[in-house]
Amino acid sequence: MAFPDTRGTQEKKDEEAKREEIERGAQGQYGLVDMAMVSVAHPPPGFENKEKSYYTIGRTVLFEIDTKYIPIEPIGRGAYGIVCSSIDRETKEKVAIKKIMNTFENPIRPLRILREIKLLRQLKHDNIIALKDVMIPPNRRSFRDVYLVFELMDTDLCEIIQTPQPLSDYQCRYFLFQLLRGLKYLHSANVIHRDLKPENLFVNGADCKLKIGDFGLARSMTQSGRGMSSYIATQWYRAPELLVCSNRYDTSIDMWSVGCILAELLGRRPLFPGTDDINQLELIVSVLGVKGDADLNFVDNEHARKYIKSLPLSLGIPLASIYPHANPLAIDLLKKMLVFDPSKRIDVTEALQHPYMASFYDPLFDPAANGPVDLGFDDDVEEDAIREMMWEEMLFYHQEREVASRA
Repeated sequence: MAFPDTRGTQEKKDEEAKREEIERGAQGQYGLVDMAMVSVAHPPPGFENKEKSYYTIGRTVLFEIDTKYIPIEPIGRGAYGIVCSSIDRETKEKVAIKKIMNTFENPIRPLRILREIKLLRQLKHDNIIALKDVMIPPNRRSFRDVYLVFELMDTDLCEIIQTPQPLSDYQCRYFLFQLLRGLKYLHSANVIHRDLKPENLFVNGADCKLKIGDFGLARSMTQSGRGMSSYIATQWYRAPELLVCSNRYDTSIDMWSVGCILAELLGRRPLFPGTDDINQLELIVSVLGVKGDADLNFVDNEHARKYIKSLPLSLGIPLASIYPHANPLAIDLLKKMLVFDPSKRIDVTEALQHPYMASFYDPLFDPAANGPVDLGFDDDVEEDAIREMMWEEMLFYHQEREVASRA
């Protein structure tokens, strides 16, 4: 049963104007709009808002976005929502709008969103994705969905790795350099990313520009050592100290992930594609080997220590034999990143100073963060407090609303 169309003449004219604007975009004014995947929608009865435009994305998802944006096409979908490339009519630039649906459906999701919003407002670097806007919802107290507006990138590193097109040593070095450069800035702000993987590294095809994204699992180092979860990072890129259930870790877990990413660039496949944490640990030990107790000093879980010692003796596999066509300098850097004991693992500054990075790295053009970033909240925040903190973050992008709210 369809709802009756009770809109007035002017509302119908406004909708028709929006439809015509999308069609002009399809004809080239704003770039190609996929008319099959984007259409003007009616707002839900009783929820009309003159500051918002309504579209159906991918035939099923309602987008309630600020009128300044015109959607082009859906470009990604995940567990939390959908991403749509769009046009900012004021600046004429393309952006990516991420709709996160049912934000408060579980207690973990809003914390991740708030963490990402707070971090990206404070982190400004060429190799970190830019958060350009956080849309203000119609209702401050009861909003369910969150819309984040990012700069638009062409693809991600995972897609590039999976293509049959060869990657030159120069391209591998340039991707790695940008990742390390962004990571050095991040670590100088006392922030651990905790989920570095090819899917979270966004790339522009024309100039190979790389930016680190997806900060939902990132943490300030001010929280390190206070019982942080070890169940973070996507499994194939998870450092050994996380696999043995340690909740005391530092930036070295990011460097392990970078090593896994470098290996994937060199071999075009994951180095440690474990099926679970135990299998992941077994794969790591089989490739790297464990020399003895000295390699296990960081393992404070006695059960994990005993299990590692029970594994078949392995002297490891030379990385040069796994990647016989790789630049020897790349292999040397990879060895220093994929070190079982985190205290012996290379850090990001040392990695940038490695000879493999010599043609790119210049410390004079390597800005550090202005200071440590403190998120200002812990994981035991009530829902109402999270809503209020999100609202405050949104106001940073909408100064006119901030002035009005404080008047």
